[in-house]
Amino acid sequence: MEKIFRKSLLYRSEVEYADFCLNHVEGCSHGCKYPCYAYMMKKRCGIVKTYEDWCSPKIVSNALELLDKEIPKYKDKIKYVHLCFSTDPFMYNQPEVGGLSLKIIDRLNQNSIRCTVLTKGFYPNELANRNGQSTNNEYGITLVSLNEDFRKEFEPNSAPFKDRIKALKNLSSRGFKTWVSMEPYPTPNLIKQDLREILEAVAFVNKIIFGRLNYSVKSSEFKYTKEFYNSLAKVVIKFCKKNNIAYHIKEGTQQ
Repeated sequence: MEKIFRKSLLYRSEVEYADFCLNHVEGCSHGCKYPCYAYMMKKRCGIVKTYEDWCSPKIVSNALELLDKEIPKYKDKIKYVHLCFSTDPFMYNQPEVGGLSLKIIDRLNQNSIRCTVLTKGFYPNELANRNGQSTNNEYGITLVSLNEDFRKEFEPNSAPFKDRIKALKNLSSRGFKTWVSMEPYPTPNLIKQDLREILEAVAFVNKIIFGRLNYSVKSSEFKYTKEFYNSLAKVVIKFCKKNNIAYHIKEGTQQ
């Protein structure tokens, strides 16, 4: 995998449910076509030029060295560190990315900094064998459908949904905190599905985050977007309260 060098790694996130964040890879081979907000921003800024360039990830070669320099600087300000918002820490079929992610998580935990992690890949068994400080981490998957045809169209190179759920459930059974990001949840003109079935598939998690689909011309063609997301937000809230699951409805989802 091609490598790049950066001058900084940790930064304070502006995402409503996050604290500090890091992105130790440039690009993502999953190639999501919702479209991907991270790809759009990187292209707009001229960091990547094409979709093909984005789908050929480059690893930050000095990520661990940067962590060693920046942890003392930010440690008193950090509540937790999120991996990742503009790439995927356990990118499917990219073992070099996952290997570095494990080292980063360990380095943060060794400094008494917990992590929240989100992937469209799946978590390796090696992670489930960790204990101690790492059990304070929160491991999540993105899951907006159970339909593999939908995944192949909109998340073409990501892990199959069932594999994501299985790996997350394994972590949950080992005592790790787990969560699901149901964002961007698609409108019915993209796929007709029952949200309750998806919720039932992840009823074992500790937290669910639900959010609407943005930045899509196709979703804007659906006439009842406001009513659709308002009704689904109520379904999520009711389900979570019934099953004692924490929840967060993203800003702008309910109107």
